Amino acid sequence: METKKVKLHIKKGDTVKVIAGDDKGKQGKVLEVIGSKNRAIVEGVNIVTKHQKPSAGKPEGGIKKTEASIHISNLMLVDPASGKTTRVGRKADDKGKLQRYAKTTGEFIK
Repeated sequence: METKKVKLHIKKGDTVKVIAGDDKGKQGKVLEVIGSKNRAIVEGVNIVTKHQKPSAGKPEGGIKKTEASIHISNLMLVDPASGKTTRVGRKADDKGKLQRYAKTTGEFIK
């Protein structure tokens, strides 16, 4: 069975705003996109606490705070040009290549 690569409205490096959940209203940079699960890891959003046992590599152990993944349906792209949230579409540029564009301003993203 072949898995099809899905096109998502966000990419690594985008600035996004959380529109639903406990962290609603927070903004952050996308650190990683997990396409197979439709999830993304966003800087400073969905912080979870992990307890780490002491080991040879980390003899002190302790409690570590880290970002957990968040579903991409709860994220909205922040338009780099205007700084406001926008929906994302795709249309061909001058060379015929599909590019993402901001639906509010109509400008291409990146």
